[in-house]
Amino acid sequence: MAIFLLSYAITSVFFGNTPERAFRLRRRWIRWMALPTLNIKCDVKGKPPTTPALYVCNHRSFSDPLINCAYLDAYVIAKAEIASYPIINKGAEATGVLWVKRDSLKSRSATREKLVETLLKGYNVLVYPEGTVGVTPETLKFSKGTFTEAVKNNIPVVPIALEYRDTKDLWQDTSFLQHYFSQFASWRTEIKMSFGPVMRAKDGPQLSLDAHAWINKELKEMQKDWSKIDWGKFVNEVDQTKHLPKS
Repeated sequence: MAIFLLSYAITSVFFGNTPERAFRLRRRWIRWMALPTLNIKCDVKGKPPTTPALYVCNHRSFSDPLINCAYLDAYVIAKAEIASYPIINKGAEATGVLWVKRDSLKSRSATREKLVETLLKGYNVLVYPEGTVGVTPETLKFSKGTFTEAVKNNIPVVPIALEYRDTKDLWQDTSFLQHYFSQFASWRTEIKMSFGPVMRAKDGPQLSLDAHAWINKELKEMQKDWSKIDWGKFVNEVDQTKHLPKS
């Protein structure tokens, strides 16, 4: 990542720093370096639409954005804590991220304003509306704020369902580094991802429910005859109170 960022900084002197160039940098780094190095195999169903949209995805692991952004050019809304991770924070900032402090109402409000501004400029935005990592077979309840903004500004919403095959890939009660080594200590990480239909509704809560239902339906299909996760055991072992979304 450091090498890619350095080369990007040097070439930006001659070609400028644009979102389009930043997205290309991120996509190439993910596809050429991250996925092969970590041996991540992803089965993708569907494609993103060609027009700008608000993408909403269920949240399983820190590696979710890697998978999403290998196939989608979008600004990612990420928790501000990641800004303290060396190198990763610079990579995120250089290639498109909107930081949000989940505990701050002011920060969440400012992020929603930036989200709308970015979409109206013609760029995609990716959100994880659970507000935290999910530790159950289905998604947690979605925060409705971004859906309300989408309806208010006539912005289409596209749901994404993302599932991992093995328990080791799910975020548990560990630090970032512990989770990283737990997830990628094995030979392969297998993932399924599905892009949903363009969705619109007359109000934010309904749009939230529609996207939530579609993702859960896809997750159920993905898990069937493929998943190695014993969800009953996993749910019992993980302290779910640590994963509840912020109100």
